[in-house]
Amino acid sequence: MPLSLIPDRLYSRYTELTPQVLNGLGVRLLLCDLDYTLAPRQVKRPDDALRAWIGECRKAGITVMILSNNRSSRRVETFCGDLGIRYVGHAGKPGTKGYRQAMEQAGETPGHTAMVGDKLLTDVLGAKRSGMLALMVEPLGGPVGAWNHVLHGLQRPFKWIAKRRTL
Repeated sequence: MPLSLIPDRLYSRYTELTPQVLNGLGVRLLLCDLDYTLAPRQVKRPDDALRAWIGECRKAGITVMILSNNRSSRRVETFCGDLGIRYVGHAGKPGTKGYRQAMEQAGETPGHTAMVGDKLLTDVLGAKRSGMLALMVEPLGGPVGAWNHVLHGLQRPFKWIAKRRTL
């Protein structure tokens, strides 16, 4: 199992992952982290931009699911219920069990699956360990709290390498 912390691609926001970009990467299943990837943690309900983006992905034949370590199943259930999408909660990222469970639910393989998230030590590492494409975005709302500022600072060298590789 690869242990790389270098994302395969780096984006500013999830909206840059258009259906055209995802199709070009061979993605049929897109697993998404929730907090700070699709919405800041304090945002309780999906906004219109997120609804439109998921709708465009659906039209293009791309399944979007949430893969979250969130301790509150209520938040994930409510958010996904509003969007009409499936999720795997308490995923245990960077462990591979949640990734495998999501792929099984969607009937997809690692070769056609990508994970998008804002953290190297959970989202990217778990995706790499699961054999899928690891996509990274900047945290929506910015890093919140002292620990997240430190964590995002530690991610900078790995993100720099990812940018250099895609130039």
